[in-house]
Formats: sequence, C-alpha cells, structure tokens
Amino acid sequence: MADREQFLRWLQGWDPQPATSEDPIDPRSAQALASVLDAPFPEDGRLPPLWHWVYFLDWAPTAALGEDGHPATGVFLPPLPDRTRMFGGGRVELHGPLRVGEPARRRSAVVHQEVKQGATGTLLFVTVRHEIEQHGRLAITDEQDVMYRSGAPSVPRPAPRSGPPTVERTWDEPFRAGPLLLFRFSALTANAHRIHYDHPYATGVEGYGNLVVHGPLLAVALAGLVSRRAPGRRIASMRYRFIRPALSGEALHLVGHPDPAGTQAALAVLADDGQPRATGAVSFA
Repeated sequence: MADREQFLRWLQGWDPQPATSEDPIDPRSAQALASVLDAPFPEDGRLPPLWHWVYFLDWAPTAALGEDGHPATGVFLPPLPDRTRMFGGGRVELHGPLRVGEPARRRSAVVHQEVKQGATGTLLFVTVRHEIEQHGRLAITDEQDVMYRSGAPSVPRPAPRSGPPTVERTWDEPFRAGPLLLFRFSALTANAHRIHYDHPYATGVEGYGNLVVHGPLLAVALAGLVSRRAPGRRIASMRYRFIRPALSGEALHLVGHPDPAGTQAALAVLADDGQPRATGAVSFA
C-alpha cells in the first residue's frame, strides 16, 4: 500500500487549472429528474435545491472509462495509479434561483487538496468548487469533497456504533432505493460507476453487500424532505456528509429537526437501527 510520501511524489506538479462550461438548462432534464424521484416538476421554472446536478454533465467516451466505470482521465482527476474514488460530502450555497430554459455558465476549480494517512490507508482529499451564473448573476456555489485512494477497491470501514443519533426525528419519512431508481439516477447524472447498477461488480469486486445508493441521491432526497416539510421556506445553504454506504433495498429514513428559531434544520439519513448513512443541515433564507 502506498504511503504519504509516495502520494506526494505522484502528485508533484499536479495543478489543474480552472475550467468553464455552459449549459442551456433544458427543462427536459428537470422533467426527467422529477419522474425519477416521483416529485412534482417546478412549474415556476425554478430548479429545486440540488437539481442542478443533472446539468453541466461530462459524458466521457465509453472507451475513456476505467474498469470501475469512472473516467480514466479528466481535468480534476489526480494522477494516482489504480485510482478509486469516493464522494465524501459537500456544501451548497443557493444565492438565487436557477431557472430552467435559460443558459447558465459554470466555473470550476480545485480549491483544496490534502494527503492524509488514516486507519484505512493513505487518502487524497480534493475539494472542487463550482460557481454557477445565470445572466451574470451568481446563483449557486457548490463545493464537493472527494476522497481518492490508490490500489484495489476497498469498502470503507463502518463508522463506530454510537448512541442515539443527535438529529431528533421531528420529520421522518421512509426511503428505499431499489435497482430501478439507482439505474435511472445513474443514467440521468452520467454516473457510470458500476457499484450503482452492476450487482456482480458491486459485490464481487468492490465487496459491498448490494448495489450502492448514490451519495448525491441521498442529498437530493434530504433536500426534498425539507421542501415538503417546510413549504414556503427558501433554503439558503445546505451541507451534507456521507457516513456509511447505503445499499439498495435497505429500509432508510429521511429525518430532520428544525431549530426553535426556524432558521435552520438538522438532517440525516438513518438506517432502521438508527445509525446514520448521511448527515446534513440546511439554513433558511
């Protein structure tokens, strides 16, 4: 297993430059996501929180994909041999509405990278910041934290079991993601990672107990919980963190608890035993 010094040698000179892309924000993508989530389409033309993830997609040629389904090369992909990737979490600021049918521009840049030695080996943590503008107005700032390792795929060790979760279940809705939902969400977000739709690969190669639920799907589901339980309130920002892999067919709960002042709400995706698969929080405008 590579150590920290080896990682630093591999990364020497890696300094990806910012990239800019444009998207017409075609309403058909939002309509498709509404169908996938069994959610209403935004008739006012404003994208619900986190729905911008079905835009600005990078459709790499199939020949350019690695064995796991991820692109083998890319502007923000670090030069690690036998690289594997895991989405750890992120933060989103919603400065104003992103409207469907109106072109938008996104500027993306690596804003942080750090090599750490942990219990599961050496990891590279990379934060990419996306800033989305529409008609010259900043609409969304989206920071995503991604973890990379070098070597054979390895399932993250479960987080230590603890006492009752800190999020009170003022809001509590069941959530179960089966293979149909995972396949359709993968297709809609241009995510070809095989752990989400290829059962033999997910279980036999990467060692999961079943297909893995996308982290972004969990975050979108939590944002939807807030929209349903706090109608009329505008989410100004959201943060989220993925704790343990959630598996296809697993009985999950989307839970939330607004603070007494009504300015924010704590969130979590919990398994039946109360252990978190993801945590997060929103602040209201």
